[in-house]
Amino acid sequence: MTAMNALPGPAGPGLASNTPTRPLCIAVPMLNEEKLVRQTLVSLAAQEHQDFTVVVVDNGSTDNSCGIVAEFAAEHPGMDIRLLIEGQKGTGAAADTGMRFGVEHGAVWLARTDSDCLAAPDWTARIMAAFADGLELIAGQLNPRLDEGISAGERRMMLLAVEVASFFGRIRPGNKGEGYLGPYQMLPGCNMAITADMYHRSGGFPRSSIEDLHEDRALSNQVRKLTRNYALRRDVVVFGSSRRVKAWGLKNTLAWYADHRYRPEHVDIR
Repeated sequence: MTAMNALPGPAGPGLASNTPTRPLCIAVPMLNEEKLVRQTLVSLAAQEHQDFTVVVVDNGSTDNSCGIVAEFAAEHPGMDIRLLIEGQKGTGAAADTGMRFGVEHGAVWLARTDSDCLAAPDWTARIMAAFADGLELIAGQLNPRLDEGISAGERRMMLLAVEVASFFGRIRPGNKGEGYLGPYQMLPGCNMAITADMYHRSGGFPRSSIEDLHEDRALSNQVRKLTRNYALRRDVVVFGSSRRVKAWGLKNTLAWYADHRYRPEHVDIR
């Protein structure tokens, strides 16, 4: 991991990336997202609860993604935005780098969204309310973005598919076994939050490639062995990209997320 230290923050230009984070640290993995990452950052800038640090983790972008993040940070000096470079390819590795940066720099709570997502304006406020209720792991509600040409009927089908996938996750043999303290909870990697202590104790996201392992499922199962204080909070909302569904179709996308039963030639749809 390499830190890029020239981003402005609450202390002004030149804020070093090794300075303490704010109590809530949001990890945002990024790979070639020059078309969408600014929109993600705009949604975070519009949050009702503003006491957080954003850690964007670039995972090998060859476009202008990093330049856009740096430009946005310069335009928003009141936001604490850090930019890290993770050379190990994989969403698990990039997400873990961002989360561990928070753990190691004083964050009490961690959250994650992705650089093609839009957080609802009350996203961080709802996360903090869920932590105040005693949850150590929060699974949020993932809705399709409204600006990608998906019809209302298609959005309803996608939401229904998520509910079906969540149900089958609970009966999936791989999510059962000895040592679990509670039922399986499907965890959207791009809409989740966890205490820094639980992230550390559970081992965090496996530093894997998305082609090899769904890191969100692995983390959910690790946490289930340590606590019952985890839950789905439907009021914690993120709008995610539907580009995989548009490229592969709903059936193949569901098969991809169900143990990679569908394996496309290109996973990183842009």
